[in-house]
Amino acid sequence: MSNLENATFAGGCFWCMVKPFDQYEGIERVVSGYTGGHVENPTYEKVCSETTGHYEAVQITYNPDIFPFEKLLDIFWQQIDPTDPGGQFFDRGESYRTAIFYHTGRQKAAAELSKEKLAESKRFSKPIVTAILPAKTFYPAENYHQDYYQKNPLRYEMYRKGSGRDTFIQKFWR
Repeated sequence: MSNLENATFAGGCFWCMVKPFDQYEGIERVVSGYTGGHVENPTYEKVCSETTGHYEAVQITYNPDIFPFEKLLDIFWQQIDPTDPGGQFFDRGESYRTAIFYHTGRQKAAAELSKEKLAESKRFSKPIVTAILPAKTFYPAENYHQDYYQKNPLRYEMYRKGSGRDTFIQKFWR
């Protein structure tokens, strides 16, 4: 019996945050959804209205014996602009901010250490503003948002390229 844990990351548009995690042994499930807000059972429309306080996020169920949390953090940082407090790429607003939602004290410590190391690396000229917050209730997004990269591969690739995310990742991480 495996010991599964959850990790929750907000990295802007949740469509773009599934595929990078969805391809590794030890990752059981990646779900798009909403977290960090003050409204129960939010919908996409409500979250987009910027009145619920939710972030678009992904919740990853993983086996830490096969794929440690620190490796998840490495992947997370390489998908985002951690210096942008107003959203990600062309998606603007509080629902598109970045955050690491920790589920345990160990996750919190690992997230803080990884953020500190990224800041010390001087990879970015601006401060790292990604929040590290306690996990709150995670609400899965509507079905049409789940596994978007698989259901709509052409639109997904066009969105990533058009948003500026791929250009940013190429510049800072490749």
